[in-house]
Amino acid sequence: MVWLPDIVLENNIDGQFDVAYFSNVLINPNGSMYWLPPAIFRSSCAVEVTFFPFDWQNCSLVFRSKTYNAKELQLDYAVDPVTKVLIKWIEIDKEAYTENGEWAIQHRPARKALAPQSGPEAPGHSELRYFLIIQRKPLFYVINIIIPCVLISSLVVLVYFLPAEAGGQKCTVSISVLLAQTVFLFLIAKKVPETSLAVPLIGKYLIFVMTVATLIVMNCVVVLNVSLRSPSTHTMSEGLKHVFLEVLPRYLGSSLEPTGDDPWDAPQPRRRSSSGILQKAEEDILKTPRSELLFERQGLRHGLQRGPGCGTPCGSDVGVTSTLYKSLASLAPEIKECVDACSFIAESARGQSADSAEMENWVLIGQVMDKLCFWAALLLFAVGTLGIFLMGQLNTVPADPFPGQGGG
Repeated sequence: MVWLPDIVLENNIDGQFDVAYFSNVLINPNGSMYWLPPAIFRSSCAVEVTFFPFDWQNCSLVFRSKTYNAKELQLDYAVDPVTKVLIKWIEIDKEAYTENGEWAIQHRPARKALAPQSGPEAPGHSELRYFLIIQRKPLFYVINIIIPCVLISSLVVLVYFLPAEAGGQKCTVSISVLLAQTVFLFLIAKKVPETSLAVPLIGKYLIFVMTVATLIVMNCVVVLNVSLRSPSTHTMSEGLKHVFLEVLPRYLGSSLEPTGDDPWDAPQPRRRSSSGILQKAEEDILKTPRSELLFERQGLRHGLQRGPGCGTPCGSDVGVTSTLYKSLASLAPEIKECVDACSFIAESARGQSADSAEMENWVLIGQVMDKLCFWAALLLFAVGTLGIFLMGQLNTVPADPFPGQGGG
């Protein structure tokens, strides 16, 4: 009979403490024995998902005796038969080892420890702890989740290239991107372990881009409200016009000029059209005295024309002239109504031109707000994306897993 120590894997998950096959024991003449039974160990370790998918994990295998304390049984490292050096690491057979497609082993140290215990069993149990420090290979997640998510999320910034009045189309694009991000959130939820202890890095990024998309939808509604304003609902102050149409375009690289009929506004060059000709004719009529318009051709028709050197009408007929004056006096109410109607039409046209100029100024303000928000959203998206993923890239496995500690 050969005594076998009851050494088991303390943190196993299947409850199987025995080896898979009881092989023979090699006994040396000096009394030392060598026994290497094959066994399959199944263990578990807590997974930290804070930097998923750029995370690394530290899993340990704890071996100890079930019944013997440290005074009765001391566990020690194995000795290399060639170099006679203590093997303080997990030795892997490269021929039998199959590389995992998701994880890469970075460190595999081993440490001796003493599990303290009070009472008759003091000082406790001797333990050997083997550590497997593994790092996730993020290529699969970068190609299938991160890059499509970044590309789809970047489309939400392009809504600012639509016209300021196209608020419906802007909201449609933004909400479509928001729905696509929600689909990615469901895909990530299936890949990440279900835990409420930490939020994974890719989850933080999706929450960030969804927040940006929501802010852009709100901004599109505000810009649409500003672009569709009219003089009957809102009054544009000179300070607002100065800030959005003079100061901000200078810093944004735009050349906008406010429109209007006051001296502060510069007239905009427009194409020749029938409306411009009619407006010029109306202005000429308003500038010309009414008496010239009424009596311009009457003198020639009735012989009342001034000749050179004549102080009075030449060849005038007093009877005809008095008859003309009486006819004009009888027709004065109708002529006055006609002139008043022309004046009303001219004033209405001038008022409509002023309203159109102010509505165009509101549209220009909406365009300036769009350009300002475009640069702000682009800067926020770029800084947030780089900042979040740089956190994952900087989360690397330390070169020394046990700094400041020598061999166990």
